[in-house]
Amino acid sequence: MFRIEGLTKVYHTGEVEIHALAGVDLALYERELAVLLGPSGSGKSTLLNILGGLDTATAGTAFFRDAEITAMRERELTRFRRDHVGFVFQFYNLIPSLSARENVALVTEISKNPMKPDEALDLVGLGHRLDHFPAQLSGGEQQRVAIARAIAKRPEVLLCDEPTGALDSKTGVQVLEALTSVNEELGTTTAVITHNVAIAGIAHRVFYFGDGKIVRTDVNKRRVGPSKVQW
Repeated sequence: MFRIEGLTKVYHTGEVEIHALAGVDLALYERELAVLLGPSGSGKSTLLNILGGLDTATAGTAFFRDAEITAMRERELTRFRRDHVGFVFQFYNLIPSLSARENVALVTEISKNPMKPDEALDLVGLGHRLDHFPAQLSGGEQQRVAIARAIAKRPEVLLCDEPTGALDSKTGVQVLEALTSVNEELGTTTAVITHNVAIAGIAHRVFYFGDGKIVRTDVNKRRVGPSKVQW
């Protein structure tokens, strides 16, 4: 699904150069659930932003199937994000004046082959909360609405940046259950950024980041369910 070679990202702050990525090589496969693990500042979010077309690389190449993301112009990146990628962030970014169903419908109205909002919400366990507003939902429920919104356009890829970072263990497990359901039932290639080592067990593969590089890759021969995660 993704092929990355020598990916480098340098930020300039005055005369100081910050190497967010320092030559990353990586492949992500169809239907895979990958966890990108490492401390803050290790390059995880920068990599995810480049894969999702939200940021550009300084050097190196990144391909989505046969299309080179790193060669795309802004209009092409916009189309790529719209047609192929769903995003889930730490903060839910729901519109307070819209119900759960209406928040999801915002995406389905501009998608080529969307799910019905009710179907997407049911997939993440919120079929009974369709008409509730964000203020009437818990943090875990709001994050699951955000996941439903991301998957309602049937993206091939779901990119998640610290999706459980603002949640306690119980609601975090519910969010992980939603993500694994999406991966298993829809076959959506899913990448989850976290600094929580306990989450690694749900992945097919775990990429450990340090100082802008992948320092280790583990394959989980036996994945654990979200309910088995020891927070």
